[in-house]
Amino acid sequence: MSSVATANTAADYPSSRRAWGVTLLLTVVFVFSFVDRQILNLLVGPIQQDLNLNDTQVSLLQGFGFVATYVLLSIPIGRLVDTRRRISIIAFGVAFWSVAAAACGMARSFTGLFVARAGVGVGEATLTPAAWSLLADYFPPHKRSLPFSVFLMGPYLGVGIAMIAGGLVMDGLAGTGPIELPLVGLLAPWQATFFVVAAPGGILTALLLMIREPVRKGLKAGVAPVAVSYQDIISWVRTHHRVYVALLIGVPCIALVLYGLQAWIPTYLLRVHGMSLGEAGTQYGAIALLAGSLGVLSGPFAGRYLERRGHSDYQLRVCVIALALIGPGLAALAAAPSATTALVCIALVSYLVPLPLALVATALQSATPNQMRGVLVGAYVVTNNVIGLAFGPSMVALATDYLFQDPTAVGKSLALVGVIVSVIGILLIGRALAPYRALLATVSEDH
Repeated sequence: MSSVATANTAADYPSSRRAWGVTLLLTVVFVFSFVDRQILNLLVGPIQQDLNLNDTQVSLLQGFGFVATYVLLSIPIGRLVDTRRRISIIAFGVAFWSVAAAACGMARSFTGLFVARAGVGVGEATLTPAAWSLLADYFPPHKRSLPFSVFLMGPYLGVGIAMIAGGLVMDGLAGTGPIELPLVGLLAPWQATFFVVAAPGGILTALLLMIREPVRKGLKAGVAPVAVSYQDIISWVRTHHRVYVALLIGVPCIALVLYGLQAWIPTYLLRVHGMSLGEAGTQYGAIALLAGSLGVLSGPFAGRYLERRGHSDYQLRVCVIALALIGPGLAALAAAPSATTALVCIALVSYLVPLPLALVATALQSATPNQMRGVLVGAYVVTNNVIGLAFGPSMVALATDYLFQDPTAVGKSLALVGVIVSVIGILLIGRALAPYRALLATVSEDH
């Protein structure tokens, strides 16, 4: 199958002002999706106490409870993204996950919280396939790295805001006892926190519905988008299997480290270094916000440096470099003798983990024809979250509970898991460098 039906010039794209306006709104939406998703990680202690949960049950709420629906729906939603109005898909998702986040605050049992977390996964499954597809149609290929970097700041801003704001809310509500809300009844402070983070969803939904859908690029003028058969998509992936193994399995090794950190660093700071809930939230939140955002924004500059030195595979090469440095950073965290040293190690790893992610997003767009992007971005979301979010928190928890059998060994668990998956990621991505260079040489600049 040809990778492109027709070429586009920069003049065929929306104005820069309009494109950046949409980029900023999508970034804000991404931020709040991660606030709603990650606030649970800060509330582990009070949730465990109120609902009598162990670490493994909490890891199921952090990972599988969210990922199960998120993963199952990502490819079908990606299919819709390739043919339907993408703005409407995102707006529906925002409204749905906001309601589900509020439902987390009404949970009175593990089962109730698990079901509500699954609802958050349903809504958030709409965002990445649709947003990536939109950005690729708002910006020409040579201008995509920066807007993708800005958009991909969302998780780090979201985690930072969740940790900082959540910690401040919990500190403010500490000692106040149950809170009564109309139509809801009495809520513990951790339950009320879920309602606070769900509140902006209505405003974001309304703003999204005001955006105009851009014209899809890479299609013949006046021709409605038609879904490519799954057989053609599978054939394309098979032809370039090393590249897609790297993108769909190797890169998610980075996500596994990321979600392990986000899930257990606040608890690590509490258990190992004796911080309060508010201190752990604000300290890690500031690191996630600053180091994570700086990392994802630095990626394109690192990529351009390698590109100038003749590495056309720079998008994947940065992944290999980041993974090679993440392992030693986590090993140093496990041996950190003080909270200050630990925070430095956390900042280093928090910078390295997102460094290649914007480049990965643009690599996936560059390697994939327009009519397949929604499905293959959906596939990326599936593998990224099955490997990252489903296994990341749980592997760390299992190592703590069953290998080390010591709640204070969570830092060692993070290091062990991180080093193993970093080596796997390096091997899978490293073997795709040459095939990726060959693929880039065969596709047109804009598809």
